[in-house]
Amino acid sequence: MFIYSAEDIRKADAFTLMEIAGREIYLALSKKIAKNQEIAVLAGKGNNGGDGIVLARYLKENGYSCRLMFPAGEPVSGYAKKHLNYFRNRGFEISEFEGHADVIVDSLLGTGTKLPLSGDLEKIINWANEANACRVAVDIPSGTEADNGKTGTAFRADITFTLHGYKPSAFLEGSTEYYGEVKVLDIGLPHDSKWQVWTKEKAAQTFRQRMPGAHKGSSGTGFLIAGSDEMPGSAMLASLGAMRSGIGKLVVGTTRFASGIISARVPECTFVHDGLEKAAAGELPKGMKAAAIGPGLDDQEKIEDALKYLLAGNLPLILDAGALRERRYPSREAEVIVTPHPGEFSKMTGLPIAEIGAQRLAYASDYAKKHEIIVVLKGRNTVIAYPDGSLIVNRSGNAGLAKGGTGDTLTGIILAMISSQPEIKTAIANAVYFHGASADFWSENKAPESMLATDVSENIACVIKNITT
Repeated sequence: MFIYSAEDIRKADAFTLMEIAGREIYLALSKKIAKNQEIAVLAGKGNNGGDGIVLARYLKENGYSCRLMFPAGEPVSGYAKKHLNYFRNRGFEISEFEGHADVIVDSLLGTGTKLPLSGDLEKIINWANEANACRVAVDIPSGTEADNGKTGTAFRADITFTLHGYKPSAFLEGSTEYYGEVKVLDIGLPHDSKWQVWTKEKAAQTFRQRMPGAHKGSSGTGFLIAGSDEMPGSAMLASLGAMRSGIGKLVVGTTRFASGIISARVPECTFVHDGLEKAAAGELPKGMKAAAIGPGLDDQEKIEDALKYLLAGNLPLILDAGALRERRYPSREAEVIVTPHPGEFSKMTGLPIAEIGAQRLAYASDYAKKHEIIVVLKGRNTVIAYPDGSLIVNRSGNAGLAKGGTGDTLTGIILAMISSQPEIKTAIANAVYFHGASADFWSENKAPESMLATDVSENIACVIKNITT
């Protein structure tokens, strides 16, 4: 038995962690490749290169045709050096950077990457991207940074084995397309992040089904202020989304003309005629569980008058479309939820759209904390940021949602969920997940381009059924 100082243990832990990372990558990669394939592991000088060294050793020990290469030079990291010595002590040799490969593994650069890359690294990455090979990245694709979407020349992975957890750049515009399929590998570290990815399993655990004795009163009543003579469809789509998502009763505040359009498609709704004007006068229906305002509204003066009363009240309140602008939010007990797309968020913050895309997680989280509200920043990998610093990324959905009206539908779904579900944080997460999953359900057998916003609402019934059985 041996005695080790704390420093000895720290160093041993780091060495062991690299061993575990390389082994877990091997176990995952071996399920996707064959032993007759030529595998090239491109290892860098740092700890990411050390993971690649361990991976190459496992591949060789298990009979795979693998070449370990250091196109930018051998490791300078002490732990990687130790693993390289062990690699050589096992009788394995380093290969020159050349030749054909069926599988190219990128372990050149890790989470400490700072751009721009050197010219030599760019040449290496371009070689890999042009090769007729399956490309695999270790932790993050080289040429991307961990915390933002900025890239230059970057390794275009078919699959990325990311260690311990997702990196923010996996979800950011500019970098997300370089990750390919992303698989998280557990390497034994404790999980204490307040940011997470929402999954089907999380939705199934947190979505509360109706009890046998439920009635419309126990399923929540929502107030939707939406629609105008020029844009009645926005209110109709939000109403349909809400009614399909489990709300007990929906009261729609809209124009008389718009109510006729809505009732023809969603006869289950009840109406407050001239709803925006009455909300501006403080005349709100009684017994509401939550409210939403914005879809299909364009009279800014009346919207602001209505918001004076709504924000002064104690109902959870969703702000969308016409109700989104740069503003201060009063301190209140009930939650405020804003649902901007990147263009609307740009107007709310003054930030360029491209910059928002490159750091959407951080910007959404900062805004939520600063204003003490909930932010649903829509788009690919929708972000839900909470005022306590917690954050959820939703990966369901596809390009079929890039069509007018789908945001109105989401507003209705969120209104239904926060009106009928017991916990608002998970209610919003599930609303966003169901919205995206409905688009995925459509795309299983139909072209995403052909999907309508009304199809999203129609598919929710199947999505919820699949999750709850």
